[in-house]
Amino acid sequence: MTISNSPFHDADILRIGECTVTLSSREVQVPGARRLRRLTPKAVGVLRVLVRSNGRVVTRDELFAEVWPDTLPTNDVLTQAVTQLRKAFTADSEDGPAYIETIAKTGYRLRVAVSAVDPLERSAVPAGDAPTPPPVQPPAGRDVDVDADTDVDLAMHMDTDTGAIHTPPEPLLLAPIRPRSAWRRARRWVLLGVGLSMLLALGVMAWLLLHRDTSPSAVDAAVENGTRVIGSPQRPYRLITATAGFETYPTLSPDGSQVAYEASEEDGSGQIKVQTSGNAPARNLVDRPDGAVDRFPNWSPDGREIAFARFSGNGRCQVLIASATGGNVREATRCDGTELLSFDWTPDGSGLVFGSMVGTYAHRGIRVLDLASGRWRALTYAAHKDDFDYAPRISPDGRWLVFVRNPQVGDLWRMPAEGGPLEQLTDDAAEFRGWAWLGDSRQIVFGRRVDSEARLYQLDTEARTLRDLGLDDAQWPAVARSTNFLAFVHRKAQFGLYKVPVKDPARAQRLFASSGRDSQPMLAPDDRQMVFASDRSGSYALWWADLQQPQSLRPIEGLRPDTRQPPAWSADSRHLLVLGRDDQGEPHVYEITPRDEQLSVVPVPVARPLQALYLDDPDRLLVIERGDDQRTRMSLYDRRDWQRLATLYGVSQARFDSERRRVVFTQLGASGLWSVDASLSPASVQQLSADKPSRWRYRAWSVAGGGRVDYLDESSQCSSGLLRIADGVEAVSRCLDASRLSAGNGLSSSVDGNDVYVSLAVSDGADIGVMALPERPAEVFPAFVNSLKIKP
Repeated sequence: MTISNSPFHDADILRIGECTVTLSSREVQVPGARRLRRLTPKAVGVLRVLVRSNGRVVTRDELFAEVWPDTLPTNDVLTQAVTQLRKAFTADSEDGPAYIETIAKTGYRLRVAVSAVDPLERSAVPAGDAPTPPPVQPPAGRDVDVDADTDVDLAMHMDTDTGAIHTPPEPLLLAPIRPRSAWRRARRWVLLGVGLSMLLALGVMAWLLLHRDTSPSAVDAAVENGTRVIGSPQRPYRLITATAGFETYPTLSPDGSQVAYEASEEDGSGQIKVQTSGNAPARNLVDRPDGAVDRFPNWSPDGREIAFARFSGNGRCQVLIASATGGNVREATRCDGTELLSFDWTPDGSGLVFGSMVGTYAHRGIRVLDLASGRWRALTYAAHKDDFDYAPRISPDGRWLVFVRNPQVGDLWRMPAEGGPLEQLTDDAAEFRGWAWLGDSRQIVFGRRVDSEARLYQLDTEARTLRDLGLDDAQWPAVARSTNFLAFVHRKAQFGLYKVPVKDPARAQRLFASSGRDSQPMLAPDDRQMVFASDRSGSYALWWADLQQPQSLRPIEGLRPDTRQPPAWSADSRHLLVLGRDDQGEPHVYEITPRDEQLSVVPVPVARPLQALYLDDPDRLLVIERGDDQRTRMSLYDRRDWQRLATLYGVSQARFDSERRRVVFTQLGASGLWSVDASLSPASVQQLSADKPSRWRYRAWSVAGGGRVDYLDESSQCSSGLLRIADGVEAVSRCLDASRLSAGNGLSSSVDGNDVYVSLAVSDGADIGVMALPERPAEVFPAFVNSLKIKP
């Protein structure tokens, strides 16, 4: 439909209702609107057709023919164009009149009056402002000079030639000068500020581009120009040890040129070795007595000495200091009977700062030992009786002290170096595997267990930002004090599941062979079903199998299990309680029916569950959780209304002994084993073992038949030994495997106690790796950047 006789056929500026439309620039001026509206070309085409129709209904077909000729458009494109027109004719603060009416099943028509606007009138009458009266012309023959920015002087004056006084004519009625509105002046300054900000941003971007690292990554460097393979990508680190044994707990000289570490000997003992950060042969730091084990080396800030711990027979322990070149050994303190020993140098090298200690010289909390006088100074800060503070280290600038509270399921905490208020740096309840300061006293590198491996992370203690360093199977980091040179333990073990007859360990049988890492074997009470955690499929998952039908092995879909605690079976072997995480990393308790492949979230009223257990009462559930006060506790819940019935603090892991209707558990604050009745009555708590399990192996035990408890221990003579505890009496039952270590996060025993199901290392070993950490980019405007960071 073409309407050539429309009075608006050649008009460019139209008054449509109360709005002014400039067709050539596709602009719409709306009274009361803050800015111009701009239309799409198709919307303008639709508007032209509606205007030329003089108020009659225009069908959809006519609009398609006029605006979308020679195409096959859908109804959606026309609807979008009309919708844009309606929005363009609406003021910001109100719905506005309905300019375009929809005629059902037909088309559209324009409901408002349309008139053409003379371009001269348009330029003289700015949209949105009151019209300005035309200026009054001065009388003929009289010149009047009017400055638009000044007032006209109309006072009487004297003729200097004749002395006559002249009265001026009637004042001229000048056109009122329209002052700029306040918002326009403000807009000018805003636009100026935006422009300056953009220039500043461009300058910063240019600076960053000039100073960026243009060197290709290791992955990019493996291919030349994307056309030719050069080689495999280079690792960001290199291994400086390559033996069949274990090299652990590295420490670096201040300049990063030398590494000291603990090396396992053939007899199972430990020896401190020192070598350059290259692959040069290592030397022994000192000669050690027969039967002694030297561990935990720590280089002094001045690089002259190395402190380490020596463990001898009968529980004797010493912290010794030796010259870094060897010899001149002296004792700093005794640590007899201790466990999870941790210490570090003070920044000035005058003392050692110790974490919590147990044994003969036990002390709960962090202390500083002055080496010259031998005096201890305890730091004052908040701690509960069930807290164990581990690996304290003072920042290089001497301002902060950071430590790990309860490293089994703990977090990093910070306080002033002299003690005082605590500040929590992480909130993961994770299994920590060492940590170290970076040189600027703001950055921290730490290791923690994730799924089936341990990884390293870098934490900014001020911004609370965290990043993965991209190192697989890395733990126990150490950083040189003068450089960002990093050393760490690289352990890539493969674990398999074994069924081991207690009376004849030589007949051990491997289950479900694979090249992955299998752990946490949990046997059901029916002695037939088993679940375990594994990365055998490439991703970490929980697997289920019927042991009488090995081909039934399959992963449980929709679940990412947590590594901290093993699953728990119900008494009828039908259900499982498993801790897992959702896609956002939030922990949940899941209830699984593995045979039917059903999974659901249990709505436990806790934010951070760590373990869940069935009891003999189906309406009750035990949950180990970490509360808002950051304390770990075991709580008894009624599943019908989720009321908390009882609580026991400091529990790290628990198992339900159905034969004796008791809960057996370990604690964070001490080694050993305890039991409590099913109602968690404090009066029923009793200790079953004084020192087994240890704090670090708190998950390597299981409740067996007859009320027995089986514990996987290790010693220099037997890497995986079974310790059976019955009625509080401990006895070494068997050495399950003399050379292979067991995984420390899961164990199952058959109901009759004749077999144990363990995860043993198929291949194992640990080496020392070193690498230079990339420098943190300098902040161009640190104060401005810090002001933008969000604090937790």
